[in-house]
Amino acid sequence: MNIKVLDTTLRDGEQTPGVSLTSSEKLRIATKLEEIGVDYIEAGSAITSSGERDSIKEITKQGFDTEILSFSRPLNIDIDFCLECDVDAVNLVVPTSDLHIFDKLNTTKDQLLEMSNAAVEYCKDHGLIVELSAEDASRTDIDFLKTVFKSAIDVGADRVCVCDTVGIFTPETSYNMFNSLREIEVPISCHCHNDFGLAVANTLAAIKGGACEFHSTVNGIGERAGNTSFEETVVSINRLLPDYDTNVDISQIYNISKLVARLTGVYIQPNKAIVGENAFAHESGIHSDGIIKNASTYEPMTPELVGRSRKFVIGKHMGTHGLDNRLKEIGLSVNKVQLQQICDNIKVLADKGKTVTDVDLQAIADDVLNVNFEDRIKLKEVTIVSGNTVMPTASVKLTIDDVEVLEAGVGIGPVDAAINAVKKSIAEFDDIELVEYHVDAITGGTDALIDVIVKLQKEDKIISARGTEPDIINASVKAYIAGVNRLIEM
Repeated sequence: MNIKVLDTTLRDGEQTPGVSLTSSEKLRIATKLEEIGVDYIEAGSAITSSGERDSIKEITKQGFDTEILSFSRPLNIDIDFCLECDVDAVNLVVPTSDLHIFDKLNTTKDQLLEMSNAAVEYCKDHGLIVELSAEDASRTDIDFLKTVFKSAIDVGADRVCVCDTVGIFTPETSYNMFNSLREIEVPISCHCHNDFGLAVANTLAAIKGGACEFHSTVNGIGERAGNTSFEETVVSINRLLPDYDTNVDISQIYNISKLVARLTGVYIQPNKAIVGENAFAHESGIHSDGIIKNASTYEPMTPELVGRSRKFVIGKHMGTHGLDNRLKEIGLSVNKVQLQQICDNIKVLADKGKTVTDVDLQAIADDVLNVNFEDRIKLKEVTIVSGNTVMPTASVKLTIDDVEVLEAGVGIGPVDAAINAVKKSIAEFDDIELVEYHVDAITGGTDALIDVIVKLQKEDKIISARGTEPDIINASVKAYIAGVNRLIEM
């Protein structure tokens, strides 16, 4: 059975405290959602503001195959704004619990039914597809919920949705409610919140109970504890529910997760399922050994399935099998005695409470192997010009094999300008790519030491390098040059 996906990252997800997306950012996310096969995109709430309407219009005018919706209350003014935005459909949200009807709306059930039906009719008269969402359905009397749904369907509603607005479903109660709604004659959807950490489990239970659509947000962002996680639910359906599937290209899951994290500023906890940085990372020696022999021993799916790659983490729990694999990844070949010595030295460092980075690994390995490189590229001088009215410009003086080179570059910031100037200076090594850049302040105060770690790649070789200085620009340039020196000697 094919399960439809309604993504509400741009509406419910944007209601995450502190998140406000620009029109161009919303369009980038919507475009990616369309590309990966999401069936419905809730682009926003048209009643919110003129800026919100402009954002929705930017999306609707793209001519996506994906159905574009706007959130709407059962009020003509809301619906008129949806029509102005030229959306295909509305997510018409109608409160159905006694708590919401009596305490929030201060109305009666009969009046609520009348308002709901009138709104559906108004939408249909104006050519809109209607998904009627019952707000706080999980605390609604089941007989009244059926009445609301059936009345809406009688006047033209195309789909209905059960909303677990405060996240109180359990998988059992979710399954039971959807199973009891099988008599509903239109597609039924679930919209779960994660207040008790059960949103994904409740959504999967709803699907098994009869739901043929679910609402979710990328990375599970949203108000309070967030919404059903898009990536966790889609991959769970793919891997755990053999009788169900979606139209989503799960190989793009990680890409859209990173995009949304970057644009919203809501970053992903390392241990988050599917997309967290540790989701396919292994440190334990037992685990690493098993993974190398057969990945299925400690992974329920291959990382490539969701656009990821596996990594072996350097630390005190690691074993020689994982370490040997990591050393080969950075271009080092060692014998058994050297491997054990490197492993022992890493554990000594880790026992002191230090996180062992790739830079530390390389330093330890070089010490054991007694590797000494003469740097071919040496930095002599860095000069930066930057200001409110001046594009950041950098000039660098360095030597390559004792030949002095002077070059300049511009960038979006002084660090970018300095790195660009270095790249121009070492154009003969243009096959080296900067793939990762990380900054930490390792002391306090405004004069803090800055620790810059970069990851560089040349063909299939990837190495890390570090620069530590009070000045972030010098630290960045030194780290970059150190990495290049390392790669050209490998």
